[in-house]
Amino acid sequence: MERIKQALELARQERIKNGGKVTGSIAKPAENQQSVEDQNIQYTSTRTVPLPVNELREKRIITEQQNNISDAYRILRTQVLQRLNEKNWNTLAITSPGNGAGKSLTAINLAMSLAREVDNTVLLVDANLRSPKLDKYFDFHCDYGLSDYLLQDKALDEMLVNPKGISRFVVLPAGRAITNSSEMLSSPKMQRLVEEVKHRYPSRIVIFDLPPLLESSDTLAFIPNADATLVIIEEGKTQANELKQAFELLQGNEVIGTVLNKAYTTDRDYAGLDLSPGWISKIISKIGKRAASV
Repeated sequence: MERIKQALELARQERIKNGGKVTGSIAKPAENQQSVEDQNIQYTSTRTVPLPVNELREKRIITEQQNNISDAYRILRTQVLQRLNEKNWNTLAITSPGNGAGKSLTAINLAMSLAREVDNTVLLVDANLRSPKLDKYFDFHCDYGLSDYLLQDKALDEMLVNPKGISRFVVLPAGRAITNSSEMLSSPKMQRLVEEVKHRYPSRIVIFDLPPLLESSDTLAFIPNADATLVIIEEGKTQANELKQAFELLQGNEVIGTVLNKAYTTDRDYAGLDLSPGWISKIISKIGKRAASV
């Protein structure tokens, strides 16, 4: 635990040293709000919904700040912040080679962990327009979402949701599923939206939960809009050829690292979360061996 605290403090000092903080909030703050550093942000237009703690626990979403899983996400949070701050980035795309790797769950837990840090507020965008997921995780109903903004000019402020109890965390749901999602994600209107949420506040992290890379062209259509990409892979399921193909498709885009999900081994190369350079080659090798033995 002491090592984690030291890493978090190092990350904070580094942000201050670089003259920039990766923080922010999506919704308009109330008139009496003096600073984004205020712990109790009050929203004037964003809808606040109850946080179903017991249901979230069953879905493996972190609801407490102190447990082994939240510690792992604190480490991931620190690593992500360090990489974003190195280049003054604040938009992160999260994807995976195929279905079932847990990318949406990782996006949610990372976003909530970031939002619980004193300096950070976070917007989590469900950009999986073919198969929306985030509202189902949080169990709230949305009449409109990103697809309605793109197709029908619905106002952005009407779609934002703040899970009660995490004041620095806001969700933009995908809305209704659409078939021309690739065209919408690469459209000029989507580009303008990214620019708006990226720059509306000087301090904000925006996370985009995207579809799997190898399932459709949606993610590749959107990726150039994001500063960086984080790739989620699943132990025992993601194949070496899938991972290689995914990274070939991502060539020319900034990939800050990978997260190995659903890992049960105590092997240090496998256990936990790793973003270090060269780690991909180790995972490719290990996945290949495991796949062959199944």
